Amino acid sequence: MIVILGVIFVVVYIIIRLNSTSIKGTIGELKTNANLSFLGSEYIFLNDVMIRNSNGTTSQIDHIVLSEYGIFVIETKNYKGWIFGNEKSEKWTQVIYKEKHTFINPVKQNLGHVYALKGLLAEFPNIKYYPIVVFAGSATLKDIQSSVPVIYESSLNQTIKMQSSVKCLSNDEILKIKNILETSAITDKDSKREHIQNIYHNVNERKEKINNRICPKCNGKLIIRNGRNGLFYGCSNYPSCRFTMNY
Repeated sequence: MIVILGVIFVVVYIIIRLNSTSIKGTIGELKTNANLSFLGSEYIFLNDVMIRNSNGTTSQIDHIVLSEYGIFVIETKNYKGWIFGNEKSEKWTQVIYKEKHTFINPVKQNLGHVYALKGLLAEFPNIKYYPIVVFAGSATLKDIQSSVPVIYESSLNQTIKMQSSVKCLSNDEILKIKNILETSAITDKDSKREHIQNIYHNVNERKEKINNRICPKCNGKLIIRNGRNGLFYGCSNYPSCRFTMNY
C-alpha cells in the first residue's frame, strides 16, 4: 500500500510540474529552438539571453536571430485555448472553454526587449530589428490586432525568411554583435532570481497605479475617452504619452 501511495504521489507531482508556467515556457522555447535550427547557416541564433538595461533592470529574451538582414527578436509563448489580443492593450486574453485568463501583452513585452538591445548595441545604428511573437503550444489565435507578427511556431522560419530582404550588417559586424551579446549576458542564478522578483514587483506596481487611475508609463491621469471602438482610458499627457487601456 505504501509503495502504491508513493507511486501516486510521484505521478501527481510530475503532472503538477508539467503544468506549471515555467515548465510550459521551457517546452515552448525548446520547440522554437528546434525550428530555428533549420534556418540555415546565414543565420545565427542565441537562446535565453538576459541583459542588463541602462536603468539597472534586466531583460530576458527568449531567442535572438542574427543575420545580414538585421536582428530578429522572438518572444515565445506556450499556451492552449483561444487567444485574443491587441498590440495596444495591457493584457491579452486566453479562453479555455468558459474560463478566461489574462496575461501580459507579449507584443509590448517584446518591444521592451528590442529597446534593451538597441541600448546595448548603440554602436550599430544601422541595425534593423524585427520583433516576432510566437505561440508554440496548441493555442488558436482568434482575434489578434498587431502590426508586429504574431504567429504559430510552424510559421516562424517562413516569417523570418520573408523579412530577410535588405542587408544592413556585414559578417564581421554579426560576429562582433554575437560576441557582445554573449559577453554581456547574465548567467548567474542570483541575477536571474532578481529578474523574476523585479517582474513581480513591476507587475504589482503597475496594477496599483492602474487601479488608482494613474498612467503606469508617465504617472499622468487616466481619463475616459471616446474612440471609434467606444470608451477607453487614455493618458492625460497625450500625445506625448500614448498609453491606453480598455474601459
